Amino acid sequence: MGAGKSTIGRCLAERLGREFCDCDQEIERRTGASVSLIFAVEGEAGFRRWEALVLEDLVCRPNLVLATGGGAILAPGNRALLKAHGKTVYLHADWQTLWERVRRDRHRPLLHTEDPQARMAALMRERDPLYREVADLIVDTDRRAPHVAARLIVCGLKRVSGVDAEA
Repeated sequence: MGAGKSTIGRCLAERLGREFCDCDQEIERRTGASVSLIFAVEGEAGFRRWEALVLEDLVCRPNLVLATGGGAILAPGNRALLKAHGKTVYLHADWQTLWERVRRDRHRPLLHTEDPQARMAALMRERDPLYREVADLIVDTDRRAPHVAARLIVCGLKRVSGVDAEA
C-alpha cells in the first residue's frame, strides 16, 4: 500500500511496450463495485475471493505488467500463481514513506480503523516476508521517481531473467 505499484507499473509497461493492468481496477470492472464497497458488503474475505479469481485469470495473459493489490500476497495460492507465472517485483519502501503516501487516502478500507498507523505497521510486518518469498527482484521506491524505478526494474529483470527490453 503506497509503494507505487500502479504508478510504477504503468511506467514499466510503457517502457517494455506491454499492456498494464491493475488487479484492483480489474476486480472493480468485473464486479461493477468499488473495492471499498466490496469490503463493506462482503468483508475482507469476500474481497480476497474476488482477488484470487481475477489474479488466476490475469497471470496467464502474455506480455502483461500486473499490479496486484498489496494483500494479494497473503493467500498461499496467490503466491504460487505469482511464482509460476512471469517475474515478480517487490516494490519496497520504508514504513514512514508508505504512511506519508497513504495517510490522507480515504479509499484504503484496511486503514479504516481507530489507529490506522498501527494497522499499517502490522500489515507491513505480516506482508514483508511474504513479498520477499515470491520476489524475483526487490526495488526500493523511497524518494525515487516512478520512471527511475521502472528503469531499475528493467535493468534488474535483464539480470535475473534476460527480459528483452531497452533500459
